[in-house]
Amino acid sequence: MAKLSNGKKIINNQVARFVFSAGAGFLVDIGLFYLLSHNLDPKKRYQFLFLNIHNYWVFFSVSFFSGVLVNFLITRYLVFTESTTSFAKQFSRFVGVAVLGYFANLAVLTFFIEALHFYPPVARITAALSLFFASFFIHKFFSFSLALRHQTPGKVKR
Repeated sequence: MAKLSNGKKIINNQVARFVFSAGAGFLVDIGLFYLLSHNLDPKKRYQFLFLNIHNYWVFFSVSFFSGVLVNFLITRYLVFTESTTSFAKQFSRFVGVAVLGYFANLAVLTFFIEALHFYPPVARITAALSLFFASFFIHKFFSFSLALRHQTPGKVKR
């Protein structure tokens, strides 16, 4: 009976649910990045206008935003369910924060691969984990508008 109670405490814990949500998005992100980097040449580069684009940047972009979509949906429906902010507003805020996270991750990823010569999938995991904790608080207080104040149930924010 105690184990069941502990399981219920974990399920009712918002941070634990966020870890699950972020973990699912992370697995999609890392899994897709791994598949792309193992089936296509991560060292290949493309010249586009004045940019020298690395293949691993393309892999990262596809995998990152796939993970963001999974993370958003789980976070919306399982983590911050009490939010009364509209779906469109939540999604636009979540993606806005994700874009900032994208550039932070890209900078860290590039540093690990170019400067420290990390294996790309290991660099991707390390970059993602280094920015995880900031993500929880940004999404809680900004994306889903769940400040430390009490919100009236049933009152819809727009």
